[in-house]
Amino acid sequence: MSRLPVISGKNLCKKLGNIGYLIDHQTGSHIILRNENSPFRRLTIPNHKEIAKGTLRAIIKQAGLTSDEFNNLE
Repeated sequence: MSRLPVISGKNLCKKLGNIGYLIDHQTGSHIILRNENSPFRRLTIPNHKEIAKGTLRAIIKQAGLTSDEFNNLE
């Protein structure tokens, strides 16, 4: 398992946008992303300067990626 980067909520949204996740809406400090392709997953991203490692790991898992696949995203 590779190390996870320190990443902000906005940068995470940009990275996930490369694989088909679009911003659906924002409620408070949480950005809701929806996948435009099947399966139409919905992700909740905290809009923080640094996302906690456990939270980032859970978001990557919900997106259907491994940590290596996530690190290879641009």
